[in-house]
Amino acid sequence: MQSLAKCWAKEGLRVSFVPTMGALHAGHLSLIGRARKLCGAQGIVVVSLFVNPTQFNDLRDFQKYPNPVKDDLRMCADAGVDYVFIPTVAEMYGEKDSTQVTENRLSLPMEGASRPGHFSAVLTIVSKLFNLVRPDIAVFGEKDFQQATLIQQMVRDLNYPIRIVVAPTLREVDGLAMSSRNTHLHGSLRTQARSLWHCIKKARQTVHQSSGGIPTEGLRGLKHRLKLFLEQQKDARVDYIEFFDEVTLLPVRKAQRGDRIALAVFIGKTRLIDNARL
Repeated sequence: MQSLAKCWAKEGLRVSFVPTMGALHAGHLSLIGRARKLCGAQGIVVVSLFVNPTQFNDLRDFQKYPNPVKDDLRMCADAGVDYVFIPTVAEMYGEKDSTQVTENRLSLPMEGASRPGHFSAVLTIVSKLFNLVRPDIAVFGEKDFQQATLIQQMVRDLNYPIRIVVAPTLREVDGLAMSSRNTHLHGSLRTQARSLWHCIKKARQTVHQSSGGIPTEGLRGLKHRLKLFLEQQKDARVDYIEFFDEVTLLPVRKAQRGDRIALAVFIGKTRLIDNARL
């Protein structure tokens, strides 16, 4: 992979990269389409398929993560991807590896608080992939907003010569954010999962109707009402609901237009996340 990347650089070819954990869906295809537009018809689009074991807090979650490689390769071919990089765990992690990339500010709230060590694992594998693929541009999805923000911070802090592009979340007709984990939702679980988008719309409407934003006390009450709304679904359990600043990722004291809401909700055994600007 790295040898290929060096050849592309010598030829002056522009390289766009879409890192994924496979189980591709229309959301991934939208990222690939964006990557192609950014590097042009003569550029190189690389997609990686790698289910990173170190970023899973639960081994069972890692073991059941979908991995339909043949389907993914077909989708990549149909989408005009030039190269697909599929390393093994043994290739990406040596037995004596002892270095990790850690961010100490943006990684603390929300997903960082709920999943200790998760973001260090994400930043480490993304850093390794960047060093192998050597892209000019890397495209990530807005659904993982905190992750994308952390990667942008890492690229600035560590002086990677890479442009990070964050593409909008693609949603199903009923509003559910597209995710590889959605394959675990069957029957009523899939129906219940729609509540995340309905919750976001309720929060957005409440903020828009407020005069000058929702202060701390009102925000606490709104979170409580949204939690009750979500947990009306019999298989739903809220991990967190947070209103936060887009730049600092810290909770806001007063929610207003331009801030964001983020949710993490278990539907049955499947943990879903979503976010949107208010």
